[in-house]
Amino acid sequence: MASFFERSGSFFRNVAKEMKRVSWPTRKELVRYTIITLSTVIFVAVFFALIDEGISSLIRVILG
Repeated sequence: MASFFERSGSFFRNVAKEMKRVSWPTRKELVRYTIITLSTVIFVAVFFALIDEGISSLIRVILG
């Protein structure tokens, strides 16, 4: 039975091998994906803030 340290070493060697096989994006792709992600997050945040404000205003009008 392999010891904890032998298994841990084997695990990290396998992780290092897998990391070498990963297809990493180019800098241009990474910048593009980051801009798309941030734009989407900002859009969704503004959208839900507006919806929340609208519903809050509606409730204030109803409860008067």
